[in-house]
Amino acid sequence: MAITQLSVFLENKPGKLSETVRKISAAGINIRAMSIADTKDFGILRLIVSDAAETKRIVSEHAIVTETEVIAVRMDDQAGALSGVLDALETAQINVEYLYAFTGTKSDSAYVVLRVDNTAAAEELLGKRGFASLSDAELKAML
Repeated sequence: MAITQLSVFLENKPGKLSETVRKISAAGINIRAMSIADTKDFGILRLIVSDAAETKRIVSEHAIVTETEVIAVRMDDQAGALSGVLDALETAQINVEYLYAFTGTKSDSAYVVLRVDNTAAAEELLGKRGFASLSDAELKAML
């Protein structure tokens, strides 16, 4: 089950990131995971939030926002857990375009957010290998 990730294109200037986070927070939306990658002039803020539609509406007023399907895969929160996920994808020749992680509400859980070149195949493969993935509804419920 893929989840919705928002990618926000922000000018790489002081205050742009804090302005965006402030607007999301003011709406009562929880940022569950985030990543930012920058270039000289712009940054791409990737967000997993409790309400993607409302976040997109709010942030679109001052920035370009796109939606992307990603997979949030549950792992044990221990050394080597990520290797199992990545080894399975490598064996199936599924390319990981990028990833970032967050911890779950239980102390023994961690999640890796994966953008891959074949979401459906990755979900099927990882499910067969015993790795559970989150849906948007499950993600919202754990917030």
